[in-house]
Amino acid sequence: MAHYLVIVESPAKAKTINRFLGKNYTVVASNGHVRDLPKSQLGIDVDNDFEPKYITIRGKGEILSMLRKEAKKADKVYLATDPDREGEAISWHLAAALNLADKDIHRITFNEITKKAVKESLKKPRKIDMNLVDAQQARRILDRLVGYKISPILWKKVKRGLSAGRVQSVALWLICDRERKIDAFIPEEYWTVDVILHADGSSKPLRAKLTAIDGNKAEIHSKEEADQICADLEQAQYKIESMKSGHRTHKQPLPFTTSTLQQEASRKLNFSTQKTMRIAQQLYEGVNLKGIGARGLVTYIRTDSVRVSSQAVAAAASFIKDKYGESYVGNNYFTNKNKAMQDAHEAIRPSDVTLEPDMIKESLTADQYKLYDLIWKRFVASRMAAAKFDTVQVLIKNGKYEFKANGSRMTFDGWRKIYKTSNPEDEVNIPKLSEGEILDLKKLIKEQKFTQPPARYTEASLVKEMEEQNIGRPSTYASIISVLVNRKYVKRVKKSLEPTKLGFDVIGILQVYFSDIVDVKFTGEMEDNLDSVELGEKDWKKVISDFYKGFSEELKVADREVERIEKEVVLSDEVCEICGKPMAIKEGRFGRFLACTGYPECKNTKPIVKSTGVKCPKCGKDIIEKRGRKTGKVFYGCSGYPECDLVLWDMPTGGICPDCGSMLVKTKGKNGTVKCSNPECKYKEKKK
Repeated sequence: MAHYLVIVESPAKAKTINRFLGKNYTVVASNGHVRDLPKSQLGIDVDNDFEPKYITIRGKGEILSMLRKEAKKADKVYLATDPDREGEAISWHLAAALNLADKDIHRITFNEITKKAVKESLKKPRKIDMNLVDAQQARRILDRLVGYKISPILWKKVKRGLSAGRVQSVALWLICDRERKIDAFIPEEYWTVDVILHADGSSKPLRAKLTAIDGNKAEIHSKEEADQICADLEQAQYKIESMKSGHRTHKQPLPFTTSTLQQEASRKLNFSTQKTMRIAQQLYEGVNLKGIGARGLVTYIRTDSVRVSSQAVAAAASFIKDKYGESYVGNNYFTNKNKAMQDAHEAIRPSDVTLEPDMIKESLTADQYKLYDLIWKRFVASRMAAAKFDTVQVLIKNGKYEFKANGSRMTFDGWRKIYKTSNPEDEVNIPKLSEGEILDLKKLIKEQKFTQPPARYTEASLVKEMEEQNIGRPSTYASIISVLVNRKYVKRVKKSLEPTKLGFDVIGILQVYFSDIVDVKFTGEMEDNLDSVELGEKDWKKVISDFYKGFSEELKVADREVERIEKEVVLSDEVCEICGKPMAIKEGRFGRFLACTGYPECKNTKPIVKSTGVKCPKCGKDIIEKRGRKTGKVFYGCSGYPECDLVLWDMPTGGICPDCGSMLVKTKGKNGTVKCSNPECKYKEKKK
C-alpha cells in the first residue's frame, strides 16, 4: 500500500487533519518556519544582488531530522502549509531542507480545515508558487535591512535594545502624530438650541433642532447669541412648513476580513488584536466537538478579501430560508477593492453555517465561543436581506429660524434579526402631524459645547487606519501593536494607545533622517510593489535594490549627524552606601534598578526593593519581590538573603494555612487563587 506524508505548520492542525485521512497518511507538523535569516548577522549580501543566507532555525534540528525520515518512507510528500505568502515560503523552505526534487513537490492548500476541503485539495496538488515566495522573501529582506541597519543607530544615540521595524515605525508615527494634534488642539465654544413642541390632540412631544437662521446654517458662538435667539423664539409661533415621508434601507454588513474582525472583536468583546488572532487560529486549526469530532470551525483567518464561494453562498441561503423564512434571504454580492487580488482568499466565515454557536458551546472555551459567535453571526447577517425603515422629516419655521426633526421606524429587521447594532436614529417616533399645523412651545433647551480634539488611537482604530492607508498586511497588525507596547514606545491607557517619551525620541530621529520609513504614502506604495511581485509583475530583487539606493545614503548621514539623546535622570530617595551620592532609577533589560549618580567613578547598583508587607516566618524580616537575573521572572524571597533562603514563586498573602500552618500565597493573574505554599498540602480557598 502506498504511503503519503502531509506536512503542516502546527500540531493542532496536524491533529485535526489526521482524523480526516486514512492509515496510509501520516500528518506531521513543522512547528512553523524551519529556516530563516541568522539572528547574529544581517544575513543578506547587499553587494551580491541582495542574496539571502538562510540557516536552520535553532531548535529545529530534531524536527527536521524527523521530517527527513518520514519523507524517505513516503511515496509522496504533500506540503500543506497555510494558503498565503508566508505559508508558501514555509513550504519552499521545507522543500529545500528536505532535499525534495521539483518532481517530488506536491503543494496543496485549503481555505478551511474540513474533511471535504482537505480531501479535495489532495486531488489537485501543484508546484510551489515562486511569485508568492518571492513576495514573502522581499518583505522579510526589506524588514531585515531596516531593522538591522537602523536599530544600531538607535542603540548608540538613544539606548540599547531598541528597534525600528519598517512597518512598525510608520504605525508609531501615526500614534505620535495624533498625540501632537491632540496637544496642539484649541477647543472652540459653540452652542446648540433645541425646542420641545406640542401639537393639539397629541400626547407625544416633538423635539426639533435649530438648523438654519435666515437661510444660512445655524452657528452660535457665545452665550449672548444663544440668549438672544432664545428670547426671539419665545415670542413667535412654530409652524410646520413641510413634511417628507420616505423609505431607507440599512444594508447588510460585509463578512469579516482580518482587520474588520480585529476591530469588531475589540469593540464588542474587548479583545486585543493579539488575543483575537490567537483564538481565531484555534478555531481555524480545529476543535474537538462532542459527538462530531475534530474539525476546523472557520475559514482561513488571514485575508483582506470579502469574497465568498458560491457553495458557501448557497449553503447560507438554504440555512437562512429554513431558519428565518425566504424573505430574510439576501441577494447581495461583495467585491474587493483590489480586483487583481480578489481571488486569493475568501472572507472569514464559518466552515459549516449549520453549526450554530449554541449547538457547540459546551465544546468551546468561553473566549472561543464568543469569537465563533461573532464570526458566525456576521457571516449569516452578510447573506441576509437589508433592514427597512419608514422615515419622515419635519421642517418647522419660526420667523427666520428653521428647525428639523427626523423620525424613523423599522418595518423589516432583515439581517439585524441576528446581528445587533446600536444606532440612536433607528427608532425615533414622530407624533401624527400635518403641514401648516401650529405647534405650542413647551421648552427651550440651549447647551454650551466645545469642539473636541481627535481621539487617541485604540487598537481597533489603528488597525482601521493602517488598512485604509495600505500599511502592512492583515497578518502583521497584531504583532506591530505588540512590538510597540513591548518596546515601551507606546503604552495602553484604558483602551487607548499613548506614545511615551521614548516613542517620541525614536520617531523624532526617524522623521529627520529616514523620512521614507515613516512616510505613509511611501509605505503604502511598497505594499503595492510587494503585491506586484506576488502577481509576477515585478522582480523582487529590483524592488529591494530601488529601496536600498536611497536608504543606504540616509544611513551614512544619520550615523554621522544624529546626536545622542540624554535621558532624564530620575532620582530616588536612597543614597549610595559606598560614596554617599544619590541613587538614580535606571531601566535595564529585566526592569528598573538603582544606580549611583557618581558613575563611572562609582559603579554601585542594586535592585529596587518592593516589599510585600509580609514577614518571613523563618527570620522575621520582610519578604520582597525579586526578579531572576537570567530569566527576568518575578519571584518572592526574604530580604535577609543569603542568611535566609526562603523563596516563593507566588505572592504571599500574610495568611496561614488552616490545614498545615504554612504560608498562604496567591497565584498570578487577574483571578488568582489563594492556596497553601506547601507543595504537599492541597489546601485552596474557595472563590467568592
